[in-house]
Amino acid sequence: MKRFFGFCFLLAVLLAPAATHAQLYDARTSSVNYDKRERDAVKVQVEGTAQWTRDYWQAWLKDTYNIKLKGSGVFGVGKKDVLEAKQVPMSSVTGKLLDLYSTVTSPSDTVSELSVWAAMGPDSFLSASGTPSEFSSLRTITQSFAAAARTKAYREQIAEAEKQLTAAEKEKEKLEKERTSLANNTKSNLEKIEQLKKQNADNKLKSAEDSVKLLDNARLTELRKAQLERRRARLTNLDRK
Repeated sequence: MKRFFGFCFLLAVLLAPAATHAQLYDARTSSVNYDKRERDAVKVQVEGTAQWTRDYWQAWLKDTYNIKLKGSGVFGVGKKDVLEAKQVPMSSVTGKLLDLYSTVTSPSDTVSELSVWAAMGPDSFLSASGTPSEFSSLRTITQSFAAAARTKAYREQIAEAEKQLTAAEKEKEKLEKERTSLANNTKSNLEKIEQLKKQNADNKLKSAEDSVKLLDNARLTELRKAQLERRRARLTNLDRK
């Protein structure tokens, strides 16, 4: 039960910022400056870094529409700001071939913005007023991606929360074991200290007793020496006779 409430707390902390950004995951009509002109575009902000969004946008388009965007270069070399796919079949959406363009920017460290626009030819870009049906389809694609990105971000946040919770529980177990070990060690040391105190007291008493015995022994030794000298003297006198 404690694990469940701890997990819920971590999840609430992780998901709370999303509630403060009403514009997140809401695709809206806007514009971009492309080829020296303003083009109608669909923009959406999602949680995640620009690189995370860029990578997932490419993967999602490939998995969902079999569209492979170009512009990432090779191992980062030749990477372009604008991702594009020329004359891609989008029959399930518009029934036409489109040139698809997109960019990803970072309004903040934790939020990125995807901009998507398209054209049916070299200078025939989709617009909200000129090609409302096709532009609406473009918005639908972008909104679908936003929904998928939200799910992916939350799943990753949950996975990270579970990872952090597991790490915290392991750290707690480690600290509890260390605390128990230290408590036992302290108890053992205190017992040893008491034993040493008793031993010291016994040693002190024994030392005092030995001191008394030493004095008695010294007196007895002097007495024995005196007796020995007298007997030696008597023996010497007898030998002279």
